Amino acid sequence: MRENLRELWRFRELLGAMVERELRIRYKNSFLGFFWSLLNPLLTVAVMTLVFKYVLQNNTDNFAPQILAAYLPFMFFNLSLMDSSQSVLAALPIVRKTYFPREILPLASVLSNFIHFSLALVVFFVYLFVVWASSGFAISPFSYRLLFLPVLMLIHLALVMGLAFTISALNVFFEDVKYILGVLLYLLFFVTPIMYFSETVYYALRARPNGELIYNLFHLNPVAMLSTAYRKVLVAPGQIEVVSQGQVTRIDPMPLNWMLFGISTAFAIVILFAGYALFNRMKWRFVERP
Repeated sequence: MRENLRELWRFRELLGAMVERELRIRYKNSFLGFFWSLLNPLLTVAVMTLVFKYVLQNNTDNFAPQILAAYLPFMFFNLSLMDSSQSVLAALPIVRKTYFPREILPLASVLSNFIHFSLALVVFFVYLFVVWASSGFAISPFSYRLLFLPVLMLIHLALVMGLAFTISALNVFFEDVKYILGVLLYLLFFVTPIMYFSETVYYALRARPNGELIYNLFHLNPVAMLSTAYRKVLVAPGQIEVVSQGQVTRIDPMPLNWMLFGISTAFAIVILFAGYALFNRMKWRFVERP
């Protein structure tokens, strides 16, 4: 693996060129350009806010920013895996003719989406400032918690890269992978606290037998833990409205469970190394695909 990493470093300029190419062609000849990548999450959050806050009368503090803080990272996860799943297969004619580290292909897809995600976070901070200003500068959303954001993004990136290596390699030989991936990502959206909160899950389960165990198992999903962590890092804490035993209650947000977060971090690192090892084992067979 060390030799593969050295070779990848030697081809770093090619990786940079491919990332730049991905960024250029995505919204080529588009009037709004990059902002198309924000339109989907912004519209989704607007509809969810309308339904949950105004129709279902959910009075959770900072509802829209909390939803958006979890939705943007999930979109990065979703788009990166869907793009990388086709990255090697689409480039097979080039792979058969020219030598370069094959791992550059899924890496370019992931890193281009990571840049979009980073730019989306900049727009999100502008949005937070506007919300803060409209509230009369009451509670600042910008605090020491943001110092943890780069660490959180690196853990997130490690998880996505590991999965991208695995999926892109498998999809070369088993094209069902991309269809299975689409279904799994759709289901993952609903079992990840994006439209709802980690606290909602806890208060729904606490009165049931083995409720705490189920809650912990639920958060062994690293995407769920990362979504919760992003929410706590990016948005000022506020009370959350939950339904417990038929009663509507406003509660203070729970602190981040560092043990579960540590497990998710370890899982992300293992997935990164395992995915890279699998990709390097399979990449020499890519040219054999009929």
